[in-house]
Amino acid sequence: MPASRTLDLELLRCFVTIAETGSFTRAGERLGRTQSTVSLQIKRLEDQLGRSVLKRTPRSLSLTEEGNRLLGPARQMLRLNDATIAQLFEPDMSGKVRIGVPEDFATAHLPGVLSDFSRTHPLVELEVTCDLTLNLLERFHSGDFDLVLVKREPSAPLEGMRVWREPLVWVARDELAVRDLQAVPLVVSPEPCVYRKRATDALDAMGRQWRVAYTSTSLSGSLSAVKEGLGVAVLPREMVPDSLSAIIGDEDLPQLYDTEIALIEASGLSDTAHRLAQHIVAALERERH
Repeated sequence: MPASRTLDLELLRCFVTIAETGSFTRAGERLGRTQSTVSLQIKRLEDQLGRSVLKRTPRSLSLTEEGNRLLGPARQMLRLNDATIAQLFEPDMSGKVRIGVPEDFATAHLPGVLSDFSRTHPLVELEVTCDLTLNLLERFHSGDFDLVLVKREPSAPLEGMRVWREPLVWVARDELAVRDLQAVPLVVSPEPCVYRKRATDALDAMGRQWRVAYTSTSLSGSLSAVKEGLGVAVLPREMVPDSLSAIIGDEDLPQLYDTEIALIEASGLSDTAHRLAQHIVAALERERH
C-alpha cells in the first residue's frame, strides 16, 4: 500500500517528462527546473508509492515494471488536469490550427515545440502537414493553412518573419565521395525544392557537371541513399548524422550559403493561431541561444 492514496500531479509530471525525454537533464530543461530538483521529485514520488519507477545506472535510464504500469495512467491524469485548467482559465484558447512545415525542419525542431504548446493548451487541435516549401506556399495562398514555416533565401524579399537561419553543407558517405568523378551524383527531393536548386545553382556557378542520381520524397530516404554511396545531398549542418560526412566546401564541391526559415501568418488569424505563432518564435529563439 502506498504511503499516500493521493498522487501528486507535479511529481507525476516530472516522471512523465523524464520518460519522454530519457534524461533528467532534458526533463529539467523542459520543466524549468534543475537536475537536482528533478531527482528530488522522483525520490518523493517513489517514497509516496513505496516502489521504484526508474532504473538508473551511470550509462542508462529506463522505466521499471512499476514505472511502465504508471506511465499510461499518469499521462491520462495530467491530460485531464491540464484540460480542466484550460477550460477554467483559457476557455477561448481552443479550436484547430493548421500549420505547414518542411519535413526536415519538422523532424529536427518542431516536435518538442509543438508538444510544449499542446501541453499548455490542451483544448487546441494542431493539424501539421509536411511538404516541400513551394507546395506549402501554394497551399497557404489557397487558404489551406493558418501558419506556414518555409525555406527562403536570406536576401529574398518574401513575406513572413525569419525564425531560423540554416548553414548548409554537402552530405556524403565519406569525404572522397565525388573525388575524380566527371559529374556529381545528387540525391535530391523532387522539384520544386530549395535545397535541390541551391545544389544545382552552386555546381553550375562552379562549372562542375552534375546529374540527379536519386530522388526521394522523404528525408529518411535521402539519408539512406547517401549512406549507401548513391550520391551527395544538401542539408542543414546540424541534421547530418554521425554516420555521414559533412563537406563544408573544397576543390570538388562549392561552398553553400545559408538559407532561412520564415514563419508566415494568414490574414484574419484567430487568437489561438496567433498564440501558436508567438510560441514558435519564442521557442526557436531560445533554442538558438
